[in-house]
Amino acid sequence: MDDVLVTGLGALSPLGAGVDAFWRGMHKADTAPTRVPDPLAHMDHPLMYLVPEADIPDGPEEQDGLPLGRGSRFALAAAREAVADAGLAALPGPSGAPEPEAGPGTGPYATGGGLDPRRVAVALSTGMGDTDLHEGWWTGEAPASGRWAPPFPLASVVGGWFGAQGVNTCVSNACAASGYALSVGADLIRSGEADVVIAGGAEAYSRVALACFNRLGAIDPERCRPFAAERRGTVFGEGAAVLVLESATHARARGARTVYGRLAGAGWSCDAYHVTAPEPSGEQIERAMRDALREAGAGTGSGAGSGPGGLGFVIPHGTGTELNDVVESRVLDALTPRTPLYSVKALIGHTGGAAGAFAALAASLVLHHRTLPPNVPVGEQDPECAVPLPSGSAPMTGAYGLVNAYAFGGNNISLVFGEAAA
Repeated sequence: MDDVLVTGLGALSPLGAGVDAFWRGMHKADTAPTRVPDPLAHMDHPLMYLVPEADIPDGPEEQDGLPLGRGSRFALAAAREAVADAGLAALPGPSGAPEPEAGPGTGPYATGGGLDPRRVAVALSTGMGDTDLHEGWWTGEAPASGRWAPPFPLASVVGGWFGAQGVNTCVSNACAASGYALSVGADLIRSGEADVVIAGGAEAYSRVALACFNRLGAIDPERCRPFAAERRGTVFGEGAAVLVLESATHARARGARTVYGRLAGAGWSCDAYHVTAPEPSGEQIERAMRDALREAGAGTGSGAGSGPGGLGFVIPHGTGTELNDVVESRVLDALTPRTPLYSVKALIGHTGGAAGAFAALAASLVLHHRTLPPNVPVGEQDPECAVPLPSGSAPMTGAYGLVNAYAFGGNNISLVFGEAAA
């Protein structure tokens, strides 16, 4: 079975535009949410980690005559960076594209000469999509065109821009969505359906989403503090993270210039327990982790001491909500003892449907640079969350990183990223 490589990265986040800004922000480890600039955000805690105003894309306002919301514009910005980073170029439209021979790895688009558009897929995710357009219509702020637009167009927007004629799918199973999208992308490559998949997730400010979590009493009034003794909920973030996944055969044939790592394993499960709460024993999240580690061939050992072929770090789901953090901590302590954690949510908040993609982006960067950045300080740690959260930068040990993403409805996914083969 062909390896699934990560050959391009793109990001737009509360740390700024671009992957370099994200990596610098990971090392600076100093962020805080701000009040959303929305006069209609009548709620107790209108806080969020927002993309800086100077980095918000100024377009496009529409595509193929349909208006685009903030989520779609974020996804496009990250996808453009990821595609350029991979050394690829958007494909010509149907009228300008030659007809390649059918079948994987064949035809004029199969090597350095280009891509077969029918073998390029898009798998993107979002929780709220372009809901900002719909919220605007509800309050009399319709786009200039006045046209209706679907709420979840991200994959079709990116696919239309790139010219991808393979599968274009938008996954939207809440906060696990981008983990699932990446897994779908890997499956498309391993099954021979695609050579290249543009995969990841995007999320943008939604008044409705933030108000709902305020009503649930699930927003921390200060910041996102996963695993902290004084945590009081989560805080949302926005942005987009996109990875270019590519079959090793295709990447070698075209001479891909950078390989950040490989998506080596995935595990899915469902609690089938409660609409919002995680199942307290953690049985199903443990199942997902074990399946992903087994598929990757990654030994858990004993964390930092497990040797060069073992698990070197974990990027947890940990949102700052009470039960979620405790359940995940217990499973990690039993399954991956002493393995250091890096909390992306403490840095940029909970990016919902993009959270798994941001975790995958961080994992790819850690593997590429072989450095685990310092965690954002969250205060005194909850004794029930006895997981290692290093406060300083350290060389990475082990060859693999585990990424977790969980969601309402009991949707769980774990991904294992590994170093690229020499």
